[in-house]
Amino acid sequence: MAITNLDEFLQSYFTAHGCKLLQNKEGVITVQLTEEMDRVLMNRPFYWHYIKKIGQNGEPMQLSLISNPEKREEKGEWIHFGSPRLQQIINQLKQKEKYTKLFQIVNTNLNTPLYPWLVINIKISYKGKQKKDELISIGLHLVNGAMKLEMMNLLENIPLQPAISDYCYTISPIIKIKSGFKRIENVLDNYIQNQTHPWAEESSQALDEEIQMLKHFYTGDTDTQMEQMEKEINEITERYQPSIIYEVINGGLFYLTQDIL
Repeated sequence: MAITNLDEFLQSYFTAHGCKLLQNKEGVITVQLTEEMDRVLMNRPFYWHYIKKIGQNGEPMQLSLISNPEKREEKGEWIHFGSPRLQQIINQLKQKEKYTKLFQIVNTNLNTPLYPWLVINIKISYKGKQKKDELISIGLHLVNGAMKLEMMNLLENIPLQPAISDYCYTISPIIKIKSGFKRIENVLDNYIQNQTHPWAEESSQALDEEIQMLKHFYTGDTDTQMEQMEKEINEITERYQPSIIYEVINGGLFYLTQDIL
């Protein structure tokens, strides 16, 4: 259920933003950026300021990203979970496009109902001695309660737009947004509970060992030493204490025909 394929995530991201895929093979993706995406990702404000000042259109750059370790020697930028580039993309999604409402494009001359789907893209962060992130995309049908995993992948080939098509109308949701989000949280909770977590045990063990080693070096009992030791214990605990955190990256309401999925 997790989006572990970074290539698919990047393909979805750039396609959704109108960028042309020039290459997408064996962990190497090359895209022709739009002007908007060049402004967002390539940090060229002076270039675009100058181009607009002289009344020209400008030339957006191409961007090559490599997620396959075996291809790191090729021309391009290495990207992975936790890399600055991926964090930049996630931050852009969080800041600019956290919530949306889109309608399936339907060419029809008949009255056609569109059904509401709540789609949430969530990052699960496993924090401890080692850190790992997972991106999970879940869609919930707000009328019949059906749930789809890897929802963003399913939406890739569905044409969407901000306005509803002619002759289409929306079906009112039976499941409220708050209740729907709670259902999605329950799915995530079950997913976490059904995993084994050796990383958490290793983190707890490392935490105990670090604290015992620290106490070994603080042999005095002055107030100053005790305060310093407590401070360092708190820092170690914050660094090693295993935890799992959910963070909503973005989401929205998608109105789709009944049989599209």
